Amino acid sequence: MVNADPAELEKFSRLAARWWDPAGEFRPLHEINPLRLEWIAGHAPLAGRAVLDVGCGGGILAESMARRGARVTGIDLSEKALRVAELHLLESKLDVQYKYSSVEDCDGSFDVVTCMELLEHVPDPASMVAACARLVRPGGHVFFSTINRNPKSYLFAVIGAEYVLGLLPKGTHDYQRFVKPSELAGWCRASGLRSEELIGMTYNPLSRVYSLGRDCDVNYLLCCVRGA
Repeated sequence: MVNADPAELEKFSRLAARWWDPAGEFRPLHEINPLRLEWIAGHAPLAGRAVLDVGCGGGILAESMARRGARVTGIDLSEKALRVAELHLLESKLDVQYKYSSVEDCDGSFDVVTCMELLEHVPDPASMVAACARLVRPGGHVFFSTINRNPKSYLFAVIGAEYVLGLLPKGTHDYQRFVKPSELAGWCRASGLRSEELIGMTYNPLSRVYSLGRDCDVNYLLCCVRGA
């Protein structure tokens, strides 16, 4: 059984053509991408590394890691998003391989696995964490980013981001699928991953600037290392 929600796939497939519009529905991804890229590179230098980007969408993060010299494979279950990603390579001229695959069905061994803004969109996030752990080499890094589950995250990530500020299309997120850091850390431990850093990502609506810091109440990122 594929670990994906058909409604979620259809939702993002409808927007696929606008992945690379920095002023469109995916504007937040374009704005946070430099932050998450620097954070990833700070833990795992990317040059020459084999990297798997799980749920790569239109390739925003995949291409930015390839620019750092990584050998990137991007996987997704949205055929429309993958076509957009492949078409964008004609412009960027970067060496990225895209595949239609779930992470559970993916084969290979990678130095780095990224799974960003995805766990809150799948029926079984624990299965996704276990699959990411299986695909990373001993000593390699796995990076997750997702949304905490609490009243503040509902107010900020759903009501604020989707209905008040209009940062995301209405219906982008289902609060019931948000993931507490303790839950994610538990799945990681059960999969043989050791947590290395938990860090929050916040948005200032006045300055319109995203930043990383200690506040993990809403968006957060987790860096893990696979044991020997």
